[in-house]
Amino acid sequence: MSKKHWYMTRLLTLTVSGALLISLAGCKTQSVDIKEKTAKVSEAISAVSQTAQSSAAESSVWKPEQESSHASSAVSADPSQQSSKVSSHTEESSGSIFFSVPEEYLDGGIFSDAYEDAYHYLTQMTLDEKIGQMFMSSLPYEEPVETAAEYHLGGYILFGNDFAGKSKDDVKSMLNTLSIAQKVPLAFGVDEEGGTVTRISAKPSLSSHEFESPRTLYKNGGLAYIQSDADEKATLIKELGIDINFAPVCDIATNKKDFMYDRSLGEDAKTTAEFVRVVTQISQVRGVSVTLKHFPGYGQNIDTHTGVAVDKRDMKSFREKDFLPFKAGIDAGAHLVMVSHNIVECMDKKLPASLSPDVHKILRKELGFSGLIITDDLSMGAVTSYSGTNTPAVAAVLAGNDLLILTSDMVESSMSSIKAAVGNGTIDEKLIDHAVFRILAWKYTKGLM
Repeated sequence: MSKKHWYMTRLLTLTVSGALLISLAGCKTQSVDIKEKTAKVSEAISAVSQTAQSSAAESSVWKPEQESSHASSAVSADPSQQSSKVSSHTEESSGSIFFSVPEEYLDGGIFSDAYEDAYHYLTQMTLDEKIGQMFMSSLPYEEPVETAAEYHLGGYILFGNDFAGKSKDDVKSMLNTLSIAQKVPLAFGVDEEGGTVTRISAKPSLSSHEFESPRTLYKNGGLAYIQSDADEKATLIKELGIDINFAPVCDIATNKKDFMYDRSLGEDAKTTAEFVRVVTQISQVRGVSVTLKHFPGYGQNIDTHTGVAVDKRDMKSFREKDFLPFKAGIDAGAHLVMVSHNIVECMDKKLPASLSPDVHKILRKELGFSGLIITDDLSMGAVTSYSGTNTPAVAAVLAGNDLLILTSDMVESSMSSIKAAVGNGTIDEKLIDHAVFRILAWKYTKGLM
């Protein structure tokens, strides 16, 4: 079967399943013209958007049939109505203890249905447990179960080496063993963008083929291929027991010299926004939380793994172009946004975006994001020299990040430095509480708790 015909078949599976995409099912291989398929994709996408608007009070993301009633992410069409709901008391079985979610947490956000459970759990946690939940660490080579338990880790991010030589059953068994030993179940994330970043599909034992880049998919079959690929990718990730995909790339890069050129869609802001919306909807219908990256938009900047990128564009450029794909993903219910390490001068002339409270405020206030903000890897060269007298972890917490991506050898020192910063008043513990509240609400929403 040719690759084009294979993608056509995948797409047909999606379009016949209904506008909501909730019960996506297989269908027989048929030969259909690409124009017809593209038209069907447009109809399906339009139907999903219209349905989402009319039923937002019920649910905007995946709710598996066999998971608990907590596993929903309702976005109320009426924020005041949502706030009224989540501000009600949660009563203990003894009938004598009540928990009320603080007013400042009641934002009517995408995890609102889980706010009561999240706050109830939060009130029982120690400072160490709360700090640990903010860490997404690389998997240590030795004693990953013990490390997660000792530092109360929120989750692990998995790289190519973690999948080497493993079958699907091996991966599922490994992740299950890691998570069930923890007081709060771990979350697992992976970079599976397609193209140059394929942690899973590059392994023949896990995938029949390597996922192609969004740029290649769109060039060969438009949104039809994007939709089919997103479905297959999320299905595989979910099957393995992984909760987060650190994708899609929302950056707009059209110059071959741009660092993000190969990883981006390579189209204009409007088309990229459509791509992001489709991938977000399909992935989260399949049960995989997406991560919009790299806010506020990478542009034509250099690789921040090794150096500092300084973006000199004006705010108008971001609002008219770079913000559009992020806003499309946020409106589609994206669970996470990753912030870049670029210094964006029109927002903050001194600090990388990942360490800038001003950049985080724009994401929360201007774009209305209520989900989890996650840093890029805090071991990157572009961030380590900009945390001042603080460690990168402390600076990241102060900026307003909920989750911090760390290498495993950074966990102990990051835990110690954040605890010390709380002790000396540099970090208000309420800042940690609010971040962990969101993390727990997300875990309840996902059915992890």
